Amino acid sequence: MAAESSFDVVSKLDRQEVDNSLNQTGKELAQRFDFKGTGTTIAWQGEDGIEIRSTSEERANAALEVFKEKLIKRKLSLKILDPAEEPKISGKEYRLPIGLKEGITSEDAKKISKLIRDEGPKGVKAQIQGDELRVSSKKKDDLQAAQNLIKEKDFDLALQFVNYR
Repeated sequence: MAAESSFDVVSKLDRQEVDNSLNQTGKELAQRFDFKGTGTTIAWQGEDGIEIRSTSEERANAALEVFKEKLIKRKLSLKILDPAEEPKISGKEYRLPIGLKEGITSEDAKKISKLIRDEGPKGVKAQIQGDELRVSSKKKDDLQAAQNLIKEKDFDLALQFVNYR
């Protein structure tokens, strides 16, 4: 009888890559002609947030687009971002707070495990373990099928597959 194989579905941030993207964006904002004189900056706001500040709403949104480009170049999913709908005005300055999403909520974990249970191969089991999901089966082919099934569905999360056993 074969031992069970498994993998974990997680949603984690590579903070170093996010920080590198943030620093590159800051340099580009300082050098680009269309941002000169707008006072546009981007910086960390606590542990899991970023804030863009600018004197105009358009420049704040343009800075967000530059930041997104840098994230994509570093192979980070844009699903980690949780930007505010529009910049908030504070005095003469627009502030655009951007939250960073990490971890799988219990609600999302239930959706993923229900998907595996309903549409996945028969021998595959999914169990919620805190902010991650363990998927196990006796057959590795079934695990790959479950992984492809999860990839096909568009969850509003940046999901990674780790801990293959």
